[in-house]
Amino acid sequence: MPSAHHIDAGFMPLFDSAVLVAAREIGFAQREGIELVLHRETSWANIRDRIAIGHFHLSHMLGPMPLACNLGLSPIPSDTIVPFSLGLGGNCVTVSNAIWKGMAAHGAEADLDAERNGAALRDLIAERKRSGLDPLRFAVVHPHSGHNYELRYWLAACGVDPSRDIDIVIVPPPFMPDALAAGRIDGYCAGEPWNSAAVAAGSGRIATVKAAIWRTSPEKVIGARRAWAEAEPEALSALLRALHHAARWCQDPGNRSELAALMAQPAFLGRPAELQMPILTGRLDLGGGTSRLVEDFFLPFDKAANFPWKSHALWFYTQMVRWGQVEHSAANVAIARDCYRPDLYRSALKPLGVAMPGANAKVEGALKMATPVGSAGASLVLGPDGFFDGGIFDPDQLDGYIAAQRTSD
Repeated sequence: MPSAHHIDAGFMPLFDSAVLVAAREIGFAQREGIELVLHRETSWANIRDRIAIGHFHLSHMLGPMPLACNLGLSPIPSDTIVPFSLGLGGNCVTVSNAIWKGMAAHGAEADLDAERNGAALRDLIAERKRSGLDPLRFAVVHPHSGHNYELRYWLAACGVDPSRDIDIVIVPPPFMPDALAAGRIDGYCAGEPWNSAAVAAGSGRIATVKAAIWRTSPEKVIGARRAWAEAEPEALSALLRALHHAARWCQDPGNRSELAALMAQPAFLGRPAELQMPILTGRLDLGGGTSRLVEDFFLPFDKAANFPWKSHALWFYTQMVRWGQVEHSAANVAIARDCYRPDLYRSALKPLGVAMPGANAKVEGALKMATPVGSAGASLVLGPDGFFDGGIFDPDQLDGYIAAQRTSD
């Protein structure tokens, strides 16, 4: 089929760009009449800026980044929408061997338990403070990232003030393992394969994972320039269909070896194929000869992984408010809510009979087990989606949730 639409898309070298990569490399985009050109970038700041100035029509993006663009938190103003999610989960918190040894002395175990290992880190931080040592330095990939917010949420729920008790710095994900090995940082929160890379190098230990902090929780998305999306609705719809087929292909266990080999290519991750397998299988090497199978560690398709839930956008907004990045106002809530566009997802995929949620938002953290739900189209299973501390986020009770977080902080 000749290409009817040309689309330039940016991506970062992280495994959760796989759906976008597969759409191009396996041929799903071409079948939808799209000439999809992928541009590998070196930092999330570059992604943000190149979307803003029009170099890209859309991009692999951090889930909160489009909100930040629309809320005026970016250097170059831009109007960005989210019509598609690229998956759930996939991140880890990795610490240096020395920090893990200190955590183990305070009760941490190589089982990824967010509560116990978070308490051990809290006690280690307190011990270091009593001894007059410098605060630990943790890296995240960007201030407006799920990594920053889940790290802060985890630490705060375990009794650590992430704004005072540690230093949080920004490091591009591919540089994190080397920064850890060089002693420039003590730990980091990043997506795969950069946690497994530190373990393979012998310089780090995985302390916990996103799936343990908040199960089946949002991560990367497709961020698209609103002006382009409105000018080229057929191109956007065709791309969303291609991404849907690509996500289904990525989720299929029968395609794991092919996908790992694809992502290992220098144009994408440039890391050995075997380093891609942990995120595909959920079998993580934690370091020290210990491995762990993590259920739903990364979902590129299952459990409505591609649906752009407005409740995900609003939870990210609450964290921006919590950590002083934006003022809470009715106008800002409306901007955050309107950023994620399930209406565009529904419109593009309705002809395929795709299973879709009956609502555009849900109560986050309420599902304790995998739950079949009523949907438009085929059957759909959601969750479990619990926060490790038992928290519940009801987007209809936004003011109360924000007030309670301010009180706890």
